[in-house]
Amino acid sequence: MPDRGGGPTGPRIRVGRPSRRVRTLLMTLGILAVLAMVFVMFAGFWTDWLWYRSVNYSSVFTTTLWTKIGLFFVFGLLMAAAVGLNIWLAHRLRPPLSAMSMEQQSLDRYRMSIAPYKKWLLLGIATLVGLIAGASAAGQWRTWLLWVNGVSFGQKDPQFHLDVSFFAFDLPWYRFLLGFGFAATVLSLIAAALTHYLYGGLRITSPGARATAASTGHLSVLLGVFVTLKAVAYWLDRYGLAVKSSDFKATGDWTGLRYVDANAYLPAKTILFCIAVICALLFFGTLWRRTWQLPVIGFGLMVLSAILIGGLYPAIVQKFQVQPNEQAKEAPYIEKNIEATRNAYGISGVKPEDYKGAGKADEDPKKKRDDADSAANYRLNDPNIVSPTFQQLEQEREYYRFPTTLDVDRYNGQDTIVGLRELSLDKLDKRNWINDHFAYTHGYGMVTAKGTETEKGSKGAPDFTESGLPTTGNLGPYEQRIYYGEKTTQYSIVGGPQKELDYEEDGGGQKTYSYKGDSGVNLSNPINRAAYAVSFGEPQMLYSGAIGEGSRILYNRTPKERVESVAPWLTIDGDTYPTVVDGKIQWVVDAYTTSNGYPYASRTTLGDTTADSLSESDDARAVVAQQNRVNYIRNSVKATVDAYTGEVKLYTWDEKDPVLKTWKKAFPDTVKDKGDIPKALMDHLRYPQDMFKVQRELLTLYHVTDPGQFYNASDAWQVPNDPTKKDNSAVPPYYLSMKAPGQAQQQFSLTTTFTPSGRPNLRAFMTVDADARSKNFGTMKLLRVTGDVDGPEQVQNKLNSMTEVGNFVRDMKGADSDVLYGNLLTVPLDDGFLYVEPVYVQGRKSAYPLLKKVAVSYGTETAFADSLSDGLNQVFGAEGTTKPPADDGDTDEPTEPPKTNDPTVQAALDDAQTAFEDGQTALKDGDWKAYGEAQEKLEDALQRAEDAQAAADKKADKSADKSGDKNGDKKGG
Repeated sequence: MPDRGGGPTGPRIRVGRPSRRVRTLLMTLGILAVLAMVFVMFAGFWTDWLWYRSVNYSSVFTTTLWTKIGLFFVFGLLMAAAVGLNIWLAHRLRPPLSAMSMEQQSLDRYRMSIAPYKKWLLLGIATLVGLIAGASAAGQWRTWLLWVNGVSFGQKDPQFHLDVSFFAFDLPWYRFLLGFGFAATVLSLIAAALTHYLYGGLRITSPGARATAASTGHLSVLLGVFVTLKAVAYWLDRYGLAVKSSDFKATGDWTGLRYVDANAYLPAKTILFCIAVICALLFFGTLWRRTWQLPVIGFGLMVLSAILIGGLYPAIVQKFQVQPNEQAKEAPYIEKNIEATRNAYGISGVKPEDYKGAGKADEDPKKKRDDADSAANYRLNDPNIVSPTFQQLEQEREYYRFPTTLDVDRYNGQDTIVGLRELSLDKLDKRNWINDHFAYTHGYGMVTAKGTETEKGSKGAPDFTESGLPTTGNLGPYEQRIYYGEKTTQYSIVGGPQKELDYEEDGGGQKTYSYKGDSGVNLSNPINRAAYAVSFGEPQMLYSGAIGEGSRILYNRTPKERVESVAPWLTIDGDTYPTVVDGKIQWVVDAYTTSNGYPYASRTTLGDTTADSLSESDDARAVVAQQNRVNYIRNSVKATVDAYTGEVKLYTWDEKDPVLKTWKKAFPDTVKDKGDIPKALMDHLRYPQDMFKVQRELLTLYHVTDPGQFYNASDAWQVPNDPTKKDNSAVPPYYLSMKAPGQAQQQFSLTTTFTPSGRPNLRAFMTVDADARSKNFGTMKLLRVTGDVDGPEQVQNKLNSMTEVGNFVRDMKGADSDVLYGNLLTVPLDDGFLYVEPVYVQGRKSAYPLLKKVAVSYGTETAFADSLSDGLNQVFGAEGTTKPPADDGDTDEPTEPPKTNDPTVQAALDDAQTAFEDGQTALKDGDWKAYGEAQEKLEDALQRAEDAQAAADKKADKSADKSGDKNGDKKGG
């Protein structure tokens, strides 16, 4: 052993091999480290499997997993085999090294160094490229499933007359195969060339032949394969022209063939295909000729042809044939683009109808005033404004929160503002692991308010129809606990030894609860606990006494997240909304099938198209965030998520959609039939906002069907900016019940406005039947305004310039209050448009806004009033048909209803008295709508009393007649 340190008499330190104990310890630590890494990877896989099994969608997990594994191994092995085989073949074809040049002598040390490891080196290189290729192929699982399960669209493209499914399902897979083939060929070529060079088959500086015959033949075959693939690429490029994007001044972004594509690029691709095939044959011919002269000439010809035929010739055609008469040349292709785009976005049946729009308030004012009452249910409670009011009045506890933008639904035939009281841990006084994940686990209750009215005597607060904690009202009994919601982003562990806080009573007492659902994953199993401890990075899960028998972990709890997980092939609408159906809170999620391969249809970016002033300002209501570009979209699936159990159900909505049919073949039994939708749920389904936003964006250009007019863009529109915002964001579409021109009664609708491109005046108004129960659901009505009508921003400016508004705003600022403008609703009315806008006031020391004013505009008249009824009266200079009776001095005293012994008559008289009193109350409050409803009830009750009294009198007369007959018989006897 060598000595270290010290002199002849100094200490000696003996250095040698580590002891067996140390080696054993190091080996043990190494094994444990490997096992830990394996368990970490296993934990991710295992927890995913457990989650999918818990929601009964394990088939989605297994189908996706096996598809990825299959693609990984098939294409990984193919790439490894291709590269490995060519390296082995190049080594096998190496020349003898007896007469080595100086160049080869310098490479000798590299050959000697890798000689002992060449098998392992070959295996390592093949494995590395195989892993990379396999991972890339696994990411194409959607493309594979669409190709192998694709169904026909039943529509053919206008150029090649192939079914649209070829472009949507087949062409993307062929392009992937082509790309994989190019990658395998190039990597094989590089690997083979390096091997030939290393072993002398190729020489760079040595005199004599630069390549052996064997290496020449080998590399020529690989180059021939490359050129063959290039020929295939040219052939596929012909079909790719139908879905190619290009710049076009008429639309900016163009999809499909234009004149130069059909008459220059298409024949050029065909010619280049033929040249590439010939060039490939010349490369393969080197196996016999052993010279690269002809292949190189052929390859040079192909490159030159690609420049001249594929680049220069189309440029000449564009410059000298198209540009001098572009409109006429492009007209047939513009027509194809218009038709395809309108079909792809579901707007083929939308045709503009001329509508005067420039109505005058002083023309037959009485009729217009009456028509205004029935034209719409004017939603004065703006769901984007009144959320703080819900928060202040119905939050109940600081750890509850309502969404920034509330939702609009329908209950009891009324447009209703709805919001869930969800859990928000940010406001907890004491944050710790137990509180965050065991004690505070769920929100509680749905709060609803009338969309068209405020509460009497509240000075502008919403009129709640369901409120309190627990809530009570019009919804009836239902499960109020909310374990799954838009704000429920943290995991919770429920059902075990640790009790949950259910809700706090007004007196300060706490109600506890233990989750009784079967949702989530059971943590009683120690393997499951360990897997989740690793996946969530929570070691406390392993030893916490709060977890025991019956404990279940809930996660992936937002509706959007759950639907995306069980149906990863769907695109989710940005606005999920809650409903109460059959005693349960159900989240409704609209989902879309999309494609980027519809020939000739223009593309749009969903994230940009669906953004507006509401989606950009709401953190809880995510806009469709996918920035992928699509040119086909259908609202094919309606999904529900149970707020208590988390159960996800997918229902077919568009039964004709070929993309949905394809995915249903790939994932059978995951999407239920349309007929399985419960009737109670159908009452709350509606036309989705994001779909409507995409369609309205396309209709800014594609409402025009004449190619010449489309080319000139003389009637291009735009979605106006929201006049109540200062960030130039688009005005959102609004849900409200209204009568469109030609409709006999109000219909729950989704509406929007358009202005001319670059101008503020109103150019068009569009509405869609949004009620899923309607036979005309999804039918769009597009009104093209022919008169000179103010647009939303002009109406807002006109309002702001009114003296009354200026004084009001000044007074409110003096009172340390802010003025907030609500949704500016636009309603067609008697050849004109009626604008209605609620105006709110929020004191800076107050936490919530109150409705104080209503702005109304029609034609040239604008009013700023205390109520909608007053505003309509001022604008039209007339009052509605339903008028309050004259004050004769006796109305302040309650009147006693007459008494009768008939119970039916008495019940009707009691109803009449109630209706009369309600009418008097409404009269005092100036609520003409409520007064009119009370008068109708009064009239109905009096009519019932009269009918009941008449029936009673008739019955009495018959009894008297029978009695008289009997007496007569007795006398006659």
